[in-house]
Amino acid sequence: MSIGKQLAGLIGWLVLVYIAAAIGGFGSANAPVFYRELTLPGWAPPAWLFGPVWTALYTMMGVAAWLVWRQQGYAGTARPALKIFIIQLALNALWSWLFFGFYLGLIAFIEIIALWAFILATIILFWRQRKAAALLLVPYFVWVTFAAALSYQIWQLNPEVL
Repeated sequence: MSIGKQLAGLIGWLVLVYIAAAIGGFGSANAPVFYRELTLPGWAPPAWLFGPVWTALYTMMGVAAWLVWRQQGYAGTARPALKIFIIQLALNALWSWLFFGFYLGLIAFIEIIALWAFILATIILFWRQRKAAALLLVPYFVWVTFAAALSYQIWQLNPEVL
C-alpha cells in the first residue's frame, strides 16, 4: 500500500472517530452545566477532565482502526473487526445523547454496558489482526469501565432527573 493511501486511510479513520465525537458532543452540549447540578459521588472527576481524556481516546481509536485497516483494507479478516469497531463507535456517540441529551439514566446505563461489550469484542478482534491496535484501545476500555460505574452511581444519586 502506498504512503499516500496509508496517509489517506489514517486521515479517514481519524475523521470518522472525530465525527462520532462531534455527534456525541452535540448530545452533551449541556453536559458541563448539567454535570455541576448533579449529585456526584466523591470519586467523580472534575468536568474539565472529560474533554482532554476523550480527545486522546478518540485519537487512539482512530489510529487503532487504521492499523487494522492498513493490513488488508476493509476486506478479509479485518472486515469483521472494523465492523464491530464502527458499531461500538456508534454506541459511543449514542450514549451522550441518552444520558446528557435525553436524561435517560437507566437506558444510558444499559447502553454503556453494550458499548463496553463491543469495545471488548473490538479489542479481541483487533488483537488477532494487529496487537498494537488492540493495545491502543485498552485505555478506552478502562475509561468506559470507569464511566459505566460513574453513570450508574450518578443515575442512582439523581433519580429525580435521570
